[in-house]
Amino acid sequence: MTEKHPFTIYWEPPLQNPSLIVGWSEDAGKLGSKVVDYLTQKLPAKELAEMEPTSFFPLGEVVVEDDVAMFPTSKLYCCPEKNLVIFKSSLPRSQWHKFLNAVLDVVGNYGHLSEVYTIGSMVSLSAHTVPRQLLAVVNSTEIKRALRKYEIVGNMNYETPPGQRPTLSSFLLWVAKRRNTPAASLWVPIPFYLVSTEDPWACRRALEFLDQRLNLRLDFRDLDEEVERQAAKIAQARSHSPHVDAGIRKLENNEGVTHDESERLIREIEEFLKQKD
Repeated sequence: MTEKHPFTIYWEPPLQNPSLIVGWSEDAGKLGSKVVDYLTQKLPAKELAEMEPTSFFPLGEVVVEDDVAMFPTSKLYCCPEKNLVIFKSSLPRSQWHKFLNAVLDVVGNYGHLSEVYTIGSMVSLSAHTVPRQLLAVVNSTEIKRALRKYEIVGNMNYETPPGQRPTLSSFLLWVAKRRNTPAASLWVPIPFYLVSTEDPWACRRALEFLDQRLNLRLDFRDLDEEVERQAAKIAQARSHSPHVDAGIRKLENNEGVTHDESERLIREIEEFLKQKD
């Protein structure tokens, strides 16, 4: 008996050897989901397919936020004008190989994938006033050469710690390589006190590269305003709280902060950013 494909496909767009962008919902600073949400809204992109969650996500792990059940979702969107497919998904709990191959199979219906990019974040001990870097891990010399003309730190050497599982993005690079598809996992460091909120500057940095690489012609004025608003609010927090100002000043001077200082900095910044303008 033939196994049912996990995706429900809604339409057949006119794509030819498209590129694929992947963002995971569970990410520090919500970076992955924020990047793909921005792209789907701005390009705009239309929903292409949706995965049946019970195939890879145990429903016993459904998250409840504000009395609302948040079910895991995995959706593909496409923008034919840019020859682009976008994938936003929760992290599957099992069968990673089958999950990722199912995604690439759907996109592969439109010819060989040109490139694959995953968007992720990492926790940083730097201050929010430090320009965001973009780091990349690649699966081939081909894409490594292609990325040299962009402002990307491409000499990362990452090895999964003993006894731990590779990240899903790393696993995707391996699956793509077996299909002879160039892929890169992109990472933006986010200040630790913005991890549980959002970092629009990190989002801007990732989108800036995608805009240049894939010729998306995005208008970043709204995102730039968001960056300025957050910077102004944190500046207000610094002026209101000597503890916040002292903590950020230490980070700007590359000085360490204690555990108590970091906890207080996180708490006060979060509380201040939640306040209305």
